[in-house]
Amino acid sequence: MEIAFELVALAIVVLAGTALADRVRFPAPLGLIVIGVVASYLPGVPTVHLSSDIVLLGLLPPLLYAAAIQTSLVDFNANRRSILLLSVGLVVFTTLGIGVLVHVLLPGIDWWLALAIGAVVAPPDAVAATTIGRRIGLPRRIVTILEGESLLNDATALVALRTAIAAGAGGVELWRVGTDFLVASIGGAAIGFVVFVVVARLRHHVTDPILDTAISFVVPYATYIISEEAHSSGVVSVVATGLLLGHKAPIVQTAQSRIAERMNWRTIAYVLENTVFLLIGLQAQWILQDVHDGGVSAGRVVAVCGLTLLAAIVLRVVWVFFARYLLVRPGPDPTTGHIPPASFTFLLGWAGMRGVVTLAAAFVIPADAPHREVLLLVAFTVVAGTLFIQGLSLPWLAVRMRVPAPDPLEDALARATVLQQASKAGFKKLKELEYDDRHGVFALLKQRIEQRNFAAWERLGTVADQEAPSELYTRVRLEMLAAERERVLAIRKSGTVASEVVSDVLGMLDVEESMLDISRDEREEIRFTAAQRRTGDTCVDLDAYPAVHTLDDPECLDCLREGTVWVALRQCLECGHIGCCDSSPRRHATAHFHEYQHPVIESAEPGEDWRWCFLHHATA
Repeated sequence: MEIAFELVALAIVVLAGTALADRVRFPAPLGLIVIGVVASYLPGVPTVHLSSDIVLLGLLPPLLYAAAIQTSLVDFNANRRSILLLSVGLVVFTTLGIGVLVHVLLPGIDWWLALAIGAVVAPPDAVAATTIGRRIGLPRRIVTILEGESLLNDATALVALRTAIAAGAGGVELWRVGTDFLVASIGGAAIGFVVFVVVARLRHHVTDPILDTAISFVVPYATYIISEEAHSSGVVSVVATGLLLGHKAPIVQTAQSRIAERMNWRTIAYVLENTVFLLIGLQAQWILQDVHDGGVSAGRVVAVCGLTLLAAIVLRVVWVFFARYLLVRPGPDPTTGHIPPASFTFLLGWAGMRGVVTLAAAFVIPADAPHREVLLLVAFTVVAGTLFIQGLSLPWLAVRMRVPAPDPLEDALARATVLQQASKAGFKKLKELEYDDRHGVFALLKQRIEQRNFAAWERLGTVADQEAPSELYTRVRLEMLAAERERVLAIRKSGTVASEVVSDVLGMLDVEESMLDISRDEREEIRFTAAQRRTGDTCVDLDAYPAVHTLDDPECLDCLREGTVWVALRQCLECGHIGCCDSSPRRHATAHFHEYQHPVIESAEPGEDWRWCFLHHATA
């Protein structure tokens, strides 16, 4: 009962602390560390000793898997050079640099032990960085590189740590270091691929979303254990399995299974990630007490901890600039067409916050190692110091450097374009099918797909003081759903209908309402954003018809002549004709294209800056 009570209390503090941090707009990881440090000194709070087994076996596999299945394999592959330079090159560089520093500052410490603490503090944890980065709107490429780095750098650091410890015991030769790393990485990737193949084949025969999700709970632990037993890297195996399963999920899983797995793993990651930071703070009291009872002077302890923290920050910044200008020599970003500026590189170097893996790896150092308590404090200082110094200053730096955040309006434009392309493929398939349409199914399908596409385009913003048709639909339908739910609940209360039937009906209403809520939230976010950058695909017609300044007060003369009301206006870039969009009753812009075959239109609405090609279904 005592253990159960402590676990429940831990969960409550994590959830309450996270909710409070979100409400006051303070990074949750930093707030939970503060709560943990304060709690460690309160009477009645039990002393919590993290062990390497709890973190490396209990927490690390699910955290890695949850991150891997949500990471785009396409983006990972596009940035693989940067990710490998950080997850391998930077870890080795930091290990050597910190090792030299600690060997100089701590008298009598062996080289193997100095390199061990270097390996301990080398791998950053992207949980805090990406949490802060998404909240403040760091460029997606930076977030992708940080996530990819965090998936692999733990493997490099743990191999380096075990090699250093084995060297201290006289059990390793220098030439075997590279061999061990290759065996760990290649072997881990191979095992991860084998597990992926097995699970993917199994999922082809599993249609129950509950069973499918339950299988996913076993995958990270099974993969990690198999790989470690085979003397490979469990970290690399879990990452490889998660990346491949996430990439192939639309093919090997049903839609219900994908939704269930995604929501369950988001919940697991949310709880575990925040619990980790609270546990880090709870280590403060006993680590400081052990250092106080040790034989090293306070001045030397402060010097070792402070200079190691400074070196961990500086070495990362030095490496990212070295790698950028001497090793990578970056070309244009494939999504923007521009070479990333130096500010991107600096933010990538500054977002090197350490996490629980650093603290857990420190416990791998043998208990009889000289100055072990000081080395544990060094690890704690680097974790807490980087989280607070870099974590708190990262938003300020992003604003000062004017780093462009992801643009919701660009996302809406890209979403509408992709839906348009998907609809084009769907209609093509529909024409190929042979069926007897005596009930007007074709017209119904066409109407529903067009409504979906029109709603996507309307999210770009039509007239500021006028409800778009999709907005009116959302508002009215939500009112209707509330009335429908109230009636269903009254039927449930009467007990005249089976509870399973009532639950099914409520579930249907919930799915529809959630979709409407998402579209409404996205539309509200887009209202405050104006797109100024080029996005989407291109084609010969878009290149041939550049953007022009539209009229200040455009009107659809066809609508005025016919007595109809338009929703939004588009301008033909060949003849200047102003016509209403497809969400309008008469669709005069599209009618103008069908009559004259002028291929490109431009939005004539204020604040919108995009063009559309009728021939190629491309947007700019």
